[in-house]
Amino acid sequence: MQTEDTYKTITKPSIGELFKDKNSKFIGYAFPLENEDDIKNRLEEIKKEHHSARHWCYAYQLGTEIITFRANDDGEPNNSAGMPIYGQIQSFELTNVLVIVVRYYGGVKLGVSGLINAYKTAAKFALEVSDIIEKTINKNFLLKFEYKNMSKVMRLVKENQIEILKQKLELDCLFEISVRKGNASKIFELFNQFFGVEIDEL
Repeated sequence: MQTEDTYKTITKPSIGELFKDKNSKFIGYAFPLENEDDIKNRLEEIKKEHHSARHWCYAYQLGTEIITFRANDDGEPNNSAGMPIYGQIQSFELTNVLVIVVRYYGGVKLGVSGLINAYKTAAKFALEVSDIIEKTINKNFLLKFEYKNMSKVMRLVKENQIEILKQKLELDCLFEISVRKGNASKIFELFNQFFGVEIDEL
């Protein structure tokens, strides 16, 4: 059961096994995504690697609370490629992921239902061999406090398993911390009531 502050994604690129139908070959690739620039770069890589293929269809989903997604048929009949690929991303409940399916045309038309099945299966093969992990959706805060309060702050950080992303220790101490969304208001209150510590949401 996924709670409100977790999501599933993949840790590294994967390649599914080859799917064949009437001499056409379909190869699915899955990539973890950080941002939209990754999509262009990955597509260019795949097009270079499979420059003699006929189609490079893909779908992606990005984001945890605000979702963006796209499905691209790359010249195949409408909704016969991109949407079946996107359907697999949804059925695996993933985000921050790009799936590209490369098609080498075998000279025989597959028809729309044949294409839907082929793209769906190739995408499924790629995701089945992916390394899927569950991550938490986090909120980041900035803590500002005097050096004399360091040990108290560190104790709270330890007790609440808070991740410190960055720290700057000068006259004042600045900590950028990351907190699981489900605990964010509790942690905010904890530091907010702490005399001598300023906390701001980033």
